[in-house]
Amino acid sequence: MSILAEKIQDNRFLRLIAEALKAGYLEDWRWNPTLSGTPQGGIASPILANIYLDRLDKFVEDKLLPAYNRGENRRTDKTYKAISYQIARAKIGQKTEELAQLRKLKRITPCLDPYDPDFRRLRYIRYADDFILGYAGPRSEAEKIKEVLREFLRDNLKLEMSEEKTKITHAGYDAARFLGYEIFTLRDDQKLTNGRRAVNGRIGLKVPYEVITDKCAQYMQNGKPVHLAKRLNHDVFDIIEQYQAEYRGLVEYYRRAYNLRIVGRLKQVMEVSLVKTLANKLRISRSQVYDRFAQSLSTDEGPRKVLRHEVAREGKKPLITQWGNISLKWDKRANIREPARFPWDERVQLIDRLLADTCELCGSQENVEVHHINHMKTLWKDGRKAPEPWKVWMASRRRKTIVVCRAHHKDIHFGRPVVSLLKNTGEPDDTKVSSPVRRGADGKVS
Repeated sequence: MSILAEKIQDNRFLRLIAEALKAGYLEDWRWNPTLSGTPQGGIASPILANIYLDRLDKFVEDKLLPAYNRGENRRTDKTYKAISYQIARAKIGQKTEELAQLRKLKRITPCLDPYDPDFRRLRYIRYADDFILGYAGPRSEAEKIKEVLREFLRDNLKLEMSEEKTKITHAGYDAARFLGYEIFTLRDDQKLTNGRRAVNGRIGLKVPYEVITDKCAQYMQNGKPVHLAKRLNHDVFDIIEQYQAEYRGLVEYYRRAYNLRIVGRLKQVMEVSLVKTLANKLRISRSQVYDRFAQSLSTDEGPRKVLRHEVAREGKKPLITQWGNISLKWDKRANIREPARFPWDERVQLIDRLLADTCELCGSQENVEVHHINHMKTLWKDGRKAPEPWKVWMASRRRKTIVVCRAHHKDIHFGRPVVSLLKNTGEPDDTKVSSPVRRGADGKVS
C-alpha cells in the first residue's frame, strides 16, 4: 500500500484496494481470512504483482547489471589463434594432409575465449512472479548473484525465494525451464552458414517432452487414444472446432521452439480421438468418418489432408470448420496468433444459435454477432442491485455466450443500458415490444 501511495493520491481508491486485500476468500463455501498476499486468480492480482516487483526490476537494473556486466567483446582464444597460424604456414608449404587435419581441429576449437576474465554478461527477464537471469561467467559469481537477490527479496520485499523452483544450471548441459519452454545454449560445430559456425552459443528454445506426454494423456486411456464421452452431446461442428482450437493453441504458443515437430505426436493422438468421438456420435465406423469428412487442401507447403465440415445457411456463406492444416514449421520471430473463434456452450449447441441468425435480445437478424464472457462472476462486477435482464438471462442458463445484433453488442461493451425484449426475470416480454428493436446510426432506438 505504501508503494501505491507514492504515485496515487486517490484515498478512496487506495482504501478500496486495502479492503480487497483483507476481504478473505471462500473455500468449500466457508470464509477464510486473508493473512498475506493478493487473491489468487483475482482480476487485480497481476497488476499488483507487477507494481510490487517493480522494486526488484529497479534493483537488478541499477545494482546487479552494472556490477556484473563488463567488457566489450571476448578476447580471441590462444589455441584458435595458433591453429590459424599453422594453417597459414601449411598453405604456404602445400602440406595437404596436415592442412586437412588442422582445419578439422579448428572446427571444434572455440574462436573466442569462453573463460575471458575481463568479459561478463548478465541478462534479466521477469514475467509476473517468475524471473530468469542469464549469466556468462563462473558459477561462483552466479551463486553470489543468487544470494544477493535472496537477501533483497527477504529484507526489502518480505518475500522468500522458492527453493524448489530456483536453481543454477549450465545452459549447455541442463536446460532451464521458463514459461513452459526449455531454454539452453546451442552447440553444433558442423552447422555452417556462409562457411562459419553460426549456431554455437546462441539461445535455443524447446518444447518439453513432458508437455506433449501430459497433453496426450488427456485423450488416451490405457495407452491408447479414446473418444471423449463428455463431447458426444455436442454437435459435429462444435466437436471438430474444439479439437482444432485446443491443438492450434498449443502449436501457436510453442511456435518459437525449434523442436516443434514433436507436437506431431500429439496431432496423431488427437486425430484418432477426434475420429473415434465422431464415430461414436454418428454411430458409424472410423473409416466412414474419413469417407464423410476427409478432404485434401492445397497449401504453400503442399497438399494437406484435413477433416472438414460445412453447415449450409440459406442466402449466406456456409459455416466451415476443419481439423488439421496447421504447420509445424519453426519460426523464431513468431507471435502468438489465435484467430477469433466461437466459444462453446455446454447446454445449448452454439451451431443452432448461429444458424438461427437472430439477436436473442431484440429479434433483429441484421449483423448478428456473439458476445462471450470468461467467467460468470463478471456479470455482477458492476455491483448493481438490479442487474439488467440480459445478465439475469445468461446467469439463469449458466451461459457464457449470447447472440446479439451489432448495436446491442456495442451497448454491452460500452456499458450502455441495453433495450431488449427480456423482463427482469430473464424471460421474453411480449407485452412490451411487438416488433424487433433496432438502433439507428444516431444511436436512437426505433
